[in-house]
Amino acid sequence: MKDHLIKATANGVRMYAAVTTKLVNEGIRRHQCNPVAAAALGRTMTGALLMAANLKNKECITVKFNGDGPLGNVVADASPDGYVRGYVDHPYVDLPLNNGKIAVGEGIGAGIVSVTRFTGLRDTVTGTCRIATGEIAEDLTRYLYVSEQTPSSIGLGVLVGKDLKAIAAGGFFIQPMPGLADEVLTKLEKNLAELRPVSEMIGEGLDGRGIITEALKGFDVNYFETIDLIFKCQCSKQRIEGILMSLNEKELESLVEDGHAEVCCHFCGEKYQFNKDELVALINVSKELKKRKNK
Repeated sequence: MKDHLIKATANGVRMYAAVTTKLVNEGIRRHQCNPVAAAALGRTMTGALLMAANLKNKECITVKFNGDGPLGNVVADASPDGYVRGYVDHPYVDLPLNNGKIAVGEGIGAGIVSVTRFTGLRDTVTGTCRIATGEIAEDLTRYLYVSEQTPSSIGLGVLVGKDLKAIAAGGFFIQPMPGLADEVLTKLEKNLAELRPVSEMIGEGLDGRGIITEALKGFDVNYFETIDLIFKCQCSKQRIEGILMSLNEKELESLVEDGHAEVCCHFCGEKYQFNKDELVALINVSKELKKRKNK
């Protein structure tokens, strides 16, 4: 099944559902994640995609869990056109199961979850909330209520196999619209209470539409666009060159003396190599730009 996100509405309720198994596996592969990191990263990337689905074109968000647990920071960038990337500070962390489940909450620990919205304007908008459980979905739901005053429900799941690959991954986002009738809200809450785990539904072959059908059982559902999802990083050798040129001359000259430089992208693990000639060229360009700036 291709990774995808589908949007729907029903009786004053907005819902998005996503299948993210392939992109989660790409994140696991790039960062060589053990199960705890795989589940935390997969849930965070999926949650970021669901929250980004409501953004306008050219906007994007960054979701960051800054906890005191052994995983360190867990971060994901997502855009409304279905691109996501992410990383976890310590992907090799290994923790025992907690009541038979992957101990994501223990891996995250206590701290702050922040969501930064990039609107294309000069200033970004960041909201924060204290981490309540570290289980990702509960914390994002709480963040939307506390920081953005938006009552919502987010469900996320990543099932990791013995081969350290995701068997099934995905999630959903449900938001009641203002003025929702009490009886409709009661019906929705009952459906959510009876809903099976996301990873179980996807593992049985349900797509985004199928998840919405189960969550909104008994509702008159209108399905809208489906968006393809993919793990994609914005890094490139040209961007890395810009970062190197931002170093001071002594730092660049030190790299030239070494005769080689390797820069690894934090988000995707891609490694970029620069030989001595390329580094010298960067120094020359940097010097020329400074001369022009000082004229």
